[in-house]
Amino acid sequence: MADQETPHRIVVVGGGAGGLELATRLGRRLGRKGRARITLVDAKLSHVWKPLFHELAAGTLYSYEDTVDYLAQAKRHSFRFQYGYMSGLDRANRRISLAPVFDETGDELAPERTLDYDTLVIAVGSVSNHFNTPGAAEHCMYLDSVSEAERFQRSMAKAYFRAQVQEQPLGEGQLSVAIIGAGATGVELAAELRSAARKAVHYGLDRIDPENDLKLTLVEAADRVLPALSPGLSQRTHQQLEELGVRVITGKKVVAVTGEGVELDGGEFIPADTRVWSAGIKAPEWLADLDGLETNRANQLQVTRSLQTTRDANVFALGDCAACPLPDGEGIVPPRAQAASQQAAFLTRAVERRLRGQEPGSYAYTDYGSLISLSEDHAVGRLMGNVVGTRMIEGNIARLAYASLYRKHLTVLHGLPRVMLTTLAQGLTRHMRPRLKLH
Repeated sequence: MADQETPHRIVVVGGGAGGLELATRLGRRLGRKGRARITLVDAKLSHVWKPLFHELAAGTLYSYEDTVDYLAQAKRHSFRFQYGYMSGLDRANRRISLAPVFDETGDELAPERTLDYDTLVIAVGSVSNHFNTPGAAEHCMYLDSVSEAERFQRSMAKAYFRAQVQEQPLGEGQLSVAIIGAGATGVELAAELRSAARKAVHYGLDRIDPENDLKLTLVEAADRVLPALSPGLSQRTHQQLEELGVRVITGKKVVAVTGEGVELDGGEFIPADTRVWSAGIKAPEWLADLDGLETNRANQLQVTRSLQTTRDANVFALGDCAACPLPDGEGIVPPRAQAASQQAAFLTRAVERRLRGQEPGSYAYTDYGSLISLSEDHAVGRLMGNVVGTRMIEGNIARLAYASLYRKHLTVLHGLPRVMLTTLAQGLTRHMRPRLKLH
């Protein structure tokens, strides 16, 4: 523990949903009162809620409207922000290293430096796992970051404009998108892309047939879409995707990816100028060699139910990068946004107890159900709770429930009054903004 005359130093590495919520909560409860010095570290300067990346990639969401600036958030909520990549950990001296940050031209934006801590929380999320599939790294696009989602959006916009002006018929694989992995990201992206194509025609790209020219193929190695969720939700989602004109292939594994498309086991080849990998996740590689901390095969840090790493009680981990055991010992907490948010709330209380010299307690995951967005007009979901029991919902009710998840995240970050005002302002100006980004 830190000397009583020095504020307890809390360093949170990673400004995703869980990390930013934790830094904000700790800043309000401890930083504002001078009881602790909280520092958030991230290699980006701003935050966009990751479940929105499929909308950003399709062009139906403008990132600046939903961006949280780390420096501004830190100022409002009494924590500090450090710009940089974590490059090393010295557990003996309770210190982390940050690598220098350079811009596109090679100029240094932030120097190499170190940060001392009394409590360290690692919340660096996850990246796509292509399982060493031949050609996947070279020929697939990913949606692991805002920049990758925006790169995908720009590539689709160029594809629309190219198809609009060319005289010859569309070539094989042109305006075809193969999405590998039918988890939530893959399913939502497929549905959003169909919606985006229809909007493109509305804005004048009328030589494109949004139903037939844009060919969407969703490939899943498991025997159903959304294999981690309930069979009922999976079946209903599959039906909705087919109604949207998405070709869904289940029980087939992608064995190779080329610049022209994807090859499935059994020999089928799917021509596609655009290939997206969304089949599986892992924690960043550098966590596997972090000063002796224990990790699993997916590079996730092994933690106890207190979210403390198994080999160092001063180092915690939350979210997708943490392998936290479920209470029954059967598996680990699933890598979902609701889990990261729950863990951030738990760790806020745990750190407060830690400052009082008490044990941090145990985190227990609560599954409140699953919601899947299938365009701005439709969603499906399964809600769970003491009041509603287990209930399948869809249509406007599910869409409202889906939107409420994001509002809940924003409420943690900004407070209810500001979120209500922002929501009202967005509703009043909704029809003044284009519904699709085409640049």
